[in-house]
Amino acid sequence: MASRTKETETKRSNKLKKSGAKRKKANRNKGTTPKFAVHQEK
Repeated sequence: MASRTKETETKRSNKLKKSGAKRKKANRNKGTTPKFAVHQEK
């Protein structure tokens, strides 16, 4: 049986990992920097 301290630490770390999961997933898939043209046609 795990100690109360370890249970609490585990719950807190899981909460941190899960919080903002939608935003984190979107960042992984699309990135945070908007696309911009590097070589523009003249």
